[in-house]
Amino acid sequence: MYENFKTFSTEFAGRTLTVETGKMAQLANGSCLVRYGETAVFCAATASAKPRDGIDFLPLSVDFEEKLYSVGKIPGSFTRREGKPTDKAILASRVIDRPIRPLFPKDMRNDVTVVCTVMSVDPDCSPEITGMIAASVALSISDIPWDGPISGISVGLVDGQIVLNPNAEQQEKSELQLTVASTADLVAMIEAGAYEVDNDTMFDAIMKGHAENQKMVAFIKDIQSQIGKTKFTYDSTNPDEQMYEDVKELALDAVKEALDTDDKRIRDERLRPVYDMVHEKLDEKYPEMEAQLEECLYKLQKFVVRRWLLDENKRVDGRGIDEIRPLSAEVGLLPRVHGSGLFSRGQTQVLTIATLGSISDSQLLDGIDNEETKRYMHHYNMPSYSVGETRPSRGPGRREIGHGALAERALVPVIPSEEEFPYSLRLVSEVLSSNGSTSQGSICGSTLALMDAGVPIKAPVAGISCGLVTEGERFMTMVDIQGLEDFFGDMDFKVAGTHKGITAIQMDLKIHGLTPAIIKEALEKTYKARLYILDEVMLKAIDKPRPELSKYAPKVITTKIDPEKIREVIGSGGKVIQKIQADCSCKIDITDDGQVFIQAIDTENAKRALMIVETIANDPEIGAIYKGRVTRLMEFGAFVEIAPGKEGLVHISQLDLNRVDKVEDIVNVGDEVVVKVTEIDDQGRLNLSRKAALAQMQGIELPPEESRPRRSSRPGFKNRH
Repeated sequence: MYENFKTFSTEFAGRTLTVETGKMAQLANGSCLVRYGETAVFCAATASAKPRDGIDFLPLSVDFEEKLYSVGKIPGSFTRREGKPTDKAILASRVIDRPIRPLFPKDMRNDVTVVCTVMSVDPDCSPEITGMIAASVALSISDIPWDGPISGISVGLVDGQIVLNPNAEQQEKSELQLTVASTADLVAMIEAGAYEVDNDTMFDAIMKGHAENQKMVAFIKDIQSQIGKTKFTYDSTNPDEQMYEDVKELALDAVKEALDTDDKRIRDERLRPVYDMVHEKLDEKYPEMEAQLEECLYKLQKFVVRRWLLDENKRVDGRGIDEIRPLSAEVGLLPRVHGSGLFSRGQTQVLTIATLGSISDSQLLDGIDNEETKRYMHHYNMPSYSVGETRPSRGPGRREIGHGALAERALVPVIPSEEEFPYSLRLVSEVLSSNGSTSQGSICGSTLALMDAGVPIKAPVAGISCGLVTEGERFMTMVDIQGLEDFFGDMDFKVAGTHKGITAIQMDLKIHGLTPAIIKEALEKTYKARLYILDEVMLKAIDKPRPELSKYAPKVITTKIDPEKIREVIGSGGKVIQKIQADCSCKIDITDDGQVFIQAIDTENAKRALMIVETIANDPEIGAIYKGRVTRLMEFGAFVEIAPGKEGLVHISQLDLNRVDKVEDIVNVGDEVVVKVTEIDDQGRLNLSRKAALAQMQGIELPPEESRPRRSSRPGFKNRH
């Protein structure tokens, strides 16, 4: 039935990887099922027969579909089926997209869709890496024009040793989570999260991953040579060469003059009449070719920017090649939020706000990996006004999710543990103005907001980007690229880290890949720039986390109780814990291992709730002082509840330091009083003394006989638990 079915196998980082073709999705331009260990990812690549009209880019979409059946789960949604992609699925899509996109012809406008469907997951074998290889195979054997193949690999750092495609146990211990994608000879993509890894170790890890990738690229090329289809031809959208020369002759000087400024607004204003002039002069010569004329103008701007850089060491805003734009940092801008930081770099401006919450505010995850909750969250928003445009807000797109995840990854290594700081944290970066490197601005703003909020981060983190222009064997890197240098350059190499080392990397390319020399130079330049930003700007705004949290932030107190006592603290139907929360204006979370988190705006309320919880969970001790509530009055004394279900008698003789004639003269039902446990009889019943508690608090020494209640006429009193 499957005449074209073939399998190909190889060893990849010590495990068997198998490619199956010719069985599934035969109507796609190219498809395959890739098995790595017990992970299986199916990929189909398709392309439209005709180009899409009216666009000036390659309409490529890459989807990474997480199917929960792959890990034996039924989705937790109301419909019990997968809905919109999770953030992790979107991030995996972006990781696959970045190395394959530059390898498509730049003048092709046919729609291309690559869909990677995760069908089975082995925790020891990354579905993202398997999906990247599956995408490479599907495109390579298809008839879609593409200058691959590529390969991707995960690299870890365990006990100081570099590990390729680490298993689940190694991933837990790894100080590095690095993904490297490669072509036959160049590094095509780098993405990393790291626990302050130094430049040399990072470079070695990249190179070792790159070397292993070469074997996989050769394997895929062999598959392509055996079963690959002939690539189809397409209608090129490159403008006519004569048209470009006409535009260049007409507008070159005007474009140079328009671009030569450090202000994006002025540049845009200067370019408008240039566009108008070109259309006025050339529309008649090239009728119905307005889009191609504008493509020529784009190409001309790119020519000018790259020639300035390569031939004159000149940047559009007049800066030196390694000079950073003017910087500023502020904290404490918003009075009612828990922490805020504003970071500006040139015309890029990001305001980040930190919010602290209880552990129960952690995000619940429903994905294909083992992570079920996330207590540190970073969200990034870039509204249209940040680039001087107008469009309705429709929620975060893939770019916003990706930039938020990058900032989150950069800060994770310095966030204190739950034991050190028992809060969940949400940071929101609002991009107010954008002219390049907003993701790195959000990293700097996040550090400022965290320290302003009093979060005891382990070290401040800064981020910076490095750009690139190439021409044959020539290349030039420049620090802190602005928007124009990003558009017309070949690379956006983003690196974040502390004084000690790197915490995150994300590399975007428009060319096929990088040489080791370019990577090393980019790491060195971003390191120097990062230290400058930290020492000369950020730490001058705030040099360490504030010693106290905002008065508007919740205060959290923790304790540990015997897990067997959790039921007593919660009570039947949650009545006990709900009463404590209501009486103390607090929120209480209890984990299965007995960890208790008490959150309240007022610290005194939190302490009171803590005392109640500990009183319930621990048997009252003789000599301990408690704050309780009067529940009943008798002629001979008052009953006081020191915790839900734990009640004792304060004899009339123990109600006050002075003689008491009537109980009502001292207390009434509902009053809060401090009492000391003076006796626990053999039936577990409590004798309490307000007199002894007051004396101890005031430093008064009572004769032994006065600190004990009289024993006449005492009815039953009890520890109701």
